[in-house]
Amino acid sequence: VQLQASGGGSMQAGGSLRLSCTGSGFRYHDFAIGWFRQAPGKEREGVACLSTRDGDSYYMESVKGRFTMSSDNAKNTVYLQMNSLKPEDTAVYFCAGDCGVDYRGHLPKWWAHYWGQGTLVTVSS
Repeated sequence: VQLQASGGGSMQAGGSLRLSCTGSGFRYHDFAIGWFRQAPGKEREGVACLSTRDGDSYYMESVKGRFTMSSDNAKNTVYLQMNSLKPEDTAVYFCAGDCGVDYRGHLPKWWAHYWGQGTLVTVSS
């Protein structure tokens, strides 16, 4: 399984960026693909996860309404459209394969089993 992420960069607050993740080495609908991020000094956290099979998507609370995942099945690629960016969105974003979220506990528990390389997103105020 290989996941290739791209699209990071620097942006002022309020701007937009789109991240791409292209997968290979697996059948595209085998599992959900999504994004995690890790800010300096913080733990990695789940951002979004999309089932390419049925289109179900999940988002962390702080990005709902601002970030949207989509997919281009012909290109084995998923996208994370990030709008209304905030400085707190600054992080290294990792493409993640076989991702999911468990909402049964007090806090959502995100997981993923495959990782791509990170792409840095920097949002300045």
